[in-house]
Amino acid sequence: MLTVLPIRYVADVDASRRFYEGLGLSYRPEVSVPVWAHLDAAAGVVGIHDAAVSKGRPLGTVELGFATDERLEDVSARLTARGYEHTLCDEDFGRSIRLTDPDGVVIQIQEIDPRTMRRSQSQL
Repeated sequence: MLTVLPIRYVADVDASRRFYEGLGLSYRPEVSVPVWAHLDAAAGVVGIHDAAVSKGRPLGTVELGFATDERLEDVSARLTARGYEHTLCDEDFGRSIRLTDPDGVVIQIQEIDPRTMRRSQSQL
């Protein structure tokens, strides 16, 4: 199952987290690190990411992403069977599949590994 996960690249993760919490989203510290805040909404999730460590995403960018509870190998096999070109990437938070939509916009499907996030947090 996929969960829609738009990612907002920001200058100040804590300030943005507080702003979105004020709108009614719920902060999930167990899947967050200083450069990433995970916020749940009744019908989805919003990720807040520090633009300074985002590997090239400009401040203010919003990226369409999806989180999955499936193994990425299974998602990858399904995409391959349907003819989608994609790349499996190791990330600081786990792994993701990156693919390009018909308009040339890169999207990602994330498999978030809390153990990897904890290791990344300890390195900050």
